[in-house]
Amino acid sequence: MRFSIGILTVLFLSLNFSIMPAVALSPNEVLVIANRNAAKSVGLATWYMEKRQIPKENLLMVFITDKETCSREAYLKKIVPPVRRALEKNRKINAIVTMYGLPLRISSSGRTKGEQTRLDLLTKQKKNIDALKEKTGQLTKEQKTTLKQINKKIRQLRASTDKVASFDSELMLVKKENYKLKFWLPNPYFLPWRSQKTSISKSDVIMVSRLDGADASIVKRIVNDSIEAEKKGLSGTAYFDARWKYPDQKKVSGYKLYDKSIHNAAKRLKKGGVKVVLDDKQNLFQPGDCPNAALYCGWYSHAKYVDAFTWEKGAVGFHIASSECMTLKRENSNVWCKKMLDKGIAATVGPVGEPYVQSFPLPEIFFDFLSQGKLTLAESYLISLPYLSWKQVLVGDPLYRIKIHKSNHNTTQMSREPL
Repeated sequence: MRFSIGILTVLFLSLNFSIMPAVALSPNEVLVIANRNAAKSVGLATWYMEKRQIPKENLLMVFITDKETCSREAYLKKIVPPVRRALEKNRKINAIVTMYGLPLRISSSGRTKGEQTRLDLLTKQKKNIDALKEKTGQLTKEQKTTLKQINKKIRQLRASTDKVASFDSELMLVKKENYKLKFWLPNPYFLPWRSQKTSISKSDVIMVSRLDGADASIVKRIVNDSIEAEKKGLSGTAYFDARWKYPDQKKVSGYKLYDKSIHNAAKRLKKGGVKVVLDDKQNLFQPGDCPNAALYCGWYSHAKYVDAFTWEKGAVGFHIASSECMTLKRENSNVWCKKMLDKGIAATVGPVGEPYVQSFPLPEIFFDFLSQGKLTLAESYLISLPYLSWKQVLVGDPLYRIKIHKSNHNTTQMSREPL
């Protein structure tokens, strides 16, 4: 079953967000997974559990590579069985924390024999037409149409057999047996789909959030900043970096849908009393533009973090672009997730590969619920995330509940000339 967020836009925009109950994830519902094969992983796990008063018996230690990528075979043999046993033993668990030292990404298991056969056949048909063009110097109208159709089928087949996934997104379906690895799977908790029947049931899904970063000190800062922000309140400004003016049409999809959702997020937070800065020009926020940043969402600068922000303690934000969570460790990387964590953000979201824009959390859902403080970080992510068994990663303390300082300021509309 394929879903189109664009088709659901009108329904989504008409939803009354206030009907969502405050379920409030608690410490005894959290399972913490640490890697015995990674330095500091177990120590950080026990430290975090003490800080958050998570029961000691909720620690699961596994043994797997300490590299950022593991094989599908390793995931299935070394992670799935012990996690399922832990969940069976403690039925109260509703969320998992993957600790520093666990893999970030699961490599592809490769195409099945049938998938490879179909790709080989299409590739052969394409080569035959290309050879004909080289021989005759041109193609007939019918041959051009056929070639276009073949190229489209090749692209679609390669996309649908993309089996690289984030470790955490796959883990969200650890309770489900025998699901197909074929592109993404619909998240039944995604708010616009709550009244629709999906191939995945809610009982199959568990929340997953990661405590990770370039080094152990970043993990401790994430947790400490989150706890401090809960006690003192998160102050600062919400920055939203759209690319276009608010679209007039009701039905939008793809890039326009997410750009509109950034606008809607800004409107919702402003209505809720949060100080907001909205930029609707195509150029990004530039260095110095975003002091005292509490919340952020923008796009699109692929693997080129722009140091525009000074992050408040407890700040949360994400950048909509491909592969921005490909690594959290590589020293010279400029992907947004790593750099934002290096610079002081407490929580962020990003993909480990090409995710397609419609797989990102919808900004207006994520930030609206997060800023209300009724749901935790992990819960706000769960109801705003369209797809599972895919690329996205949530980095941050799943128990973090924002208490944001409200402001009487109006939204600031930034108008800069395009570069």
